[in-house]
This record gives sequence, structure tokens and C-alpha cells, in this order.
Amino acid sequence: MKPSLLVPLVLLALATFCQAQAPDPLPHDSPGEVRLPSGKLQKDEILRAEHEKNLADVADLVKLSEELKVDLEKNTQYVLSVASIKKTEEIEKLARRIRSRMKRY
Repeated sequence: MKPSLLVPLVLLALATFCQAQAPDPLPHDSPGEVRLPSGKLQKDEILRAEHEKNLADVADLVKLSEELKVDLEKNTQYVLSVASIKKTEEIEKLARRIRSRMKRY
């Protein structure tokens, strides 16, 4: 092979290799992804907000469960108070709310 042909072939191979190895400088958003003015994806921010709501609801759920446990331990009679029943209903509502948020995404 002639040396004059070898140089262009090496340069072409090197250019092809570098082009294949170069990362895409800007990630392309999938169609339908909306970016907020802060540059963050709207979906990510919604998920973060839902996570924070779930954490707050779980904290309330734990608090109500502990209160219900104390109420049940205090009762020497085997009868539930109306307040205890209302706490169980609120516990159910919180659990459903958390579950529905988690199923959405």
C-alpha cells in the first residue's frame, strides 16, 4: 500500500472512532417531557412532591396508629369508643391516599 493512501485512511478511521466515542453533549428529551423554568423535568418535580406528601401522610398514619394503640390499651372494658372508631377510619383514608399516589406513578 502506498504511504500517500495510508494517511487519509488512518485519518478517516480516527475520525470515525472519535465520532463513535463522543457522548451526546445534550440529552434529548423524550417527546411529551415538559421542563420547568428551573430546568428540571416536570415529571420529576411531581414525583418529588408526591413523595413528600406520602412521607407526611405516613407520619400522620404512625401517629394515629400509636394513639389508637394507647386508647385500646387504656380501655379496661372491651368496648371501643367513638373516637377510636374515627381514628381507624382516618387510618384507612390515609392508607388509601398513600396507596393511590403510589399506584399513579
